[in-house]
Amino acid sequence: MPKIGMEPVRRKALVDAALRVIGDQGTLAVTMSDIARTAGVSAALAHHYFGSKEQLLIATIRSLLGQLRDDAVSALKAAPTPREKVSALIRVSFRADQFAPETVAAWLAFYSEAQRSEDVRRLLVVYARRLRSNLLASLKALCRADDAERIAEGAAAMIDGLYIRQSLKSAPISIEASIALTEDYVNAHLRANGECCPSPRVKPED
Repeated sequence: MPKIGMEPVRRKALVDAALRVIGDQGTLAVTMSDIARTAGVSAALAHHYFGSKEQLLIATIRSLLGQLRDDAVSALKAAPTPREKVSALIRVSFRADQFAPETVAAWLAFYSEAQRSEDVRRLLVVYARRLRSNLLASLKALCRADDAERIAEGAAAMIDGLYIRQSLKSAPISIEASIALTEDYVNAHLRANGECCPSPRVKPED
């Protein structure tokens, strides 16, 4: 029987192990035994906590999304103006830890799995809606609502597209340049709508 109080620790260990195994193999076609071995527990215990590999993979996606959400909330709180909040969201999306090999492999595998799994697709839709909503909330303070919606959609598409290109090593530009491209897009559209709101100078991440 599992020790009392160990469940949260072991659940987290299994989620972290799932991320590592997916990253190493570059696919969701991993086994519960592989994940359990990496976490240092038995496959039976992994099944006890999650029921199935599919549920463990869902928990892994939730963990990634939860960390991204927490980072976004912290960044938004630290940004004093609506324009700086937009920049904060852009930079959070391109944080260095989002490009850790296991994180990149997991995101790409999850996007592929979303074509087959309604549960995975639903979680990725939640992520997309949250990003758009956060961008829109700040942009509405800078321009008309319909313009804000169009800019938010475009900025979110640029963020996702540039992240995937960086992940696949197909972008000939750096992460900082990807951030600058997205900022340029936002600035150009704000200027076109009568707002001149250059992005704040933000110190590059280490």
